[in-house]
Amino acid sequence: MNLQQLTYLSVLAQTQNYTQAAKILSITQSTLSHSMSNLEEELGIKLFEQQGRSIVLTKAGKLFNEGTLKSLQILHTTIEETQKHKDEKNIITLGAIRPLFHHWLPGVLKNFLNGFSDESKPAIAFNKSGGFSTSILKSLQEEECDIAFCSKIDSYSAIDYFPILEQRFVLITPFNHPLSQKESVDLVETLPYDQITFSITSGLSFETTRLFSLSGGSPKSAYAVEEDESVAGMVAAGFGIAIVPEMPILQTMPISVIPIRFPESRRLLYMATLKQHYQNPASQALIDFVKKST
Repeated sequence: MNLQQLTYLSVLAQTQNYTQAAKILSITQSTLSHSMSNLEEELGIKLFEQQGRSIVLTKAGKLFNEGTLKSLQILHTTIEETQKHKDEKNIITLGAIRPLFHHWLPGVLKNFLNGFSDESKPAIAFNKSGGFSTSILKSLQEEECDIAFCSKIDSYSAIDYFPILEQRFVLITPFNHPLSQKESVDLVETLPYDQITFSITSGLSFETTRLFSLSGGSPKSAYAVEEDESVAGMVAAGFGIAIVPEMPILQTMPISVIPIRFPESRRLLYMATLKQHYQNPASQALIDFVKKST
């Protein structure tokens, strides 16, 4: 039994006429008849029976043909999808948290693409999963992007992480806050005050929770916010203090930025890839470039 025989069967079942089916298939009637006879012999069933001037499927033939049509449809769909992916061999789909989009990632991509001619240059596509590590890693796990740049979340065991950047945490306060004039702080000094914390949907929530656990306490969360820039805005408006990654925008806001003395307040950002995901040549080239240049 082969694909050609199954295709012949489906056409003959539709036309119910050897002459018409042979014409559609661009073969001789004898070739079609011989092929169907071989198929019946292999299956051990009679597929067609004569009914007047037409041939029709037997009961067993109808059952077999129905299964054949489903199989052919699945096969044709798979072929179409494969053809689409063949055309995507030079496309890299990325996901990244917003701070990396703003600063680190554009420079890396520019340097990477400079190594290609205009004809061979890969196309870069950005996944629409949002700017938070949890949603980005979920998208990566579901193979909606090839490479992610974000925080590390240990619960995603099917993902490999490669460190790309170190980022320091700082305390930010309104100008009139009791801690605002300090040169540095121990994190335990922040515990009596209302804080703007990161919501659980942000990868920064895992990082700040780890820091506070090392200090022996937990913050008094007045509000939980997803984005680091939104946290800084809440602090500037006087809603509380916060622990955030050091970022250029802090220098433009009416807040005090204070180094954290204890615990060691740095976090790593990572390039994340799915362990079992096939990387096309362009994506693999970017992975190798990041590892070599970091």
